[in-house]
Amino acid sequence: MQTTGGVALSLKGVRKVFDNHLAVIEGMNLEIPAGEFIAILGPSGCGKSTFLRLIARLAEPSAGCIAIQPEERFQTAFVFQDAHLLPWRTVIDNAALPLELMGVAREARYATARAALRQVSLFEAEDRYPAQLSGGMRMRVSLARALVTKPRLLLLDEPFAALDEITRFRLDIQLRALWRERGITVVFVTHSISEAAFLANRAVVLGKRGGNIKLDRNLDLPGERDNELRMDPSFGREMKVLLNAMEEE
Repeated sequence: MQTTGGVALSLKGVRKVFDNHLAVIEGMNLEIPAGEFIAILGPSGCGKSTFLRLIARLAEPSAGCIAIQPEERFQTAFVFQDAHLLPWRTVIDNAALPLELMGVAREARYATARAALRQVSLFEAEDRYPAQLSGGMRMRVSLARALVTKPRLLLLDEPFAALDEITRFRLDIQLRALWRERGITVVFVTHSISEAAFLANRAVVLGKRGGNIKLDRNLDLPGERDNELRMDPSFGREMKVLLNAMEEE
């Protein structure tokens, strides 16, 4: 696996306070090496989504600093829980949208979008509209759209939460394969312990308040993963460790 395609993240003393004076994140320190796949777990309201927004520069920390190395333009892509596709645009036009906004010529952006759609197994659906797609297909278009700018940092905020379990399993395998192929840094927020264990190399469990880190663990699982792993005792052991951390007060 190539790991030169990612960026390194460093959070030091990061604090985020909202207007009601509630500190959603308090004094967070975290180092994420380039090329890592890290899952962020925790209960609702613990600051997981705020954590992603701070990394993406969609919000500013109230204190502390977040450093990304190397610092480059257009290096970050964000995938949300909702696919947010434009219903009047075809699959390929949705996937190519970031390149269109960047001023990339039509022929070049379509070629890049087609390559991204091929990576998520949607090349044959490029002329369809979002209403003609299943939920899983719409999410794959959203993922392709995130990949067209060749990001070095991919942020995902519970992107598969609304999908059925079989579709989630398939997308988990596909996302893991894309990460291994591209070597980018991935930060994946989820409520699902099994999803975190399957996808990530490292899992961070946040506490109920203030975004404090209760567990930071490198998962003892193989690099190559398929659905057979979900039945393996080693997978169950890692899930138990994460569950115990989630249950601690």
